[in-house]
Amino acid sequence: MTSDPTSLAADVAELPKAEFAFPGPLRDRLVAAVLDGSKTATTGLVAEYEREGEPLPAVGGRSVLVDSEDRPSRLEVTGVRVVPPAGVDTAHAVDEGEGYAGVAEWRAGHERFWGSAEMRAALGDADFAVDDTTPVVLERFRVVADLRGAGWASAPLA
Repeated sequence: MTSDPTSLAADVAELPKAEFAFPGPLRDRLVAAVLDGSKTATTGLVAEYEREGEPLPAVGGRSVLVDSEDRPSRLEVTGVRVVPPAGVDTAHAVDEGEGYAGVAEWRAGHERFWGSAEMRAALGDADFAVDDTTPVVLERFRVVADLRGAGWASAPLA
């Protein structure tokens, strides 16, 4: 891949878009943690992928992580597991880079987010709740390129 802005835009447009949380302060904190190396894992709901009609991530897959202003960085998936919440281990909780000391804190934080009105609206399910059988996607990744300072045109990604 090249650093030419025109070629870069074409490369980025071909990759799926990765969005952590909703636009705003939380998303920007998560993207900053990815870029400083403290966040190397994330967790999503299988229900979210199903609702969007998107395939689950696959090892070796690449995506474009965006901040609240749609400024991109490229990620590569290094690991994927689908488990119930009880299958989350301490290493994954810590590697999410959000300051969780263990699985109990991780679960409480994620249940708050997944049970929020905004997430329930995104899922189209006003009664959605995580329980011990809810499948979650544990994803590990690495940053391939931080494109925000690469002469990137700030036009939003589609």
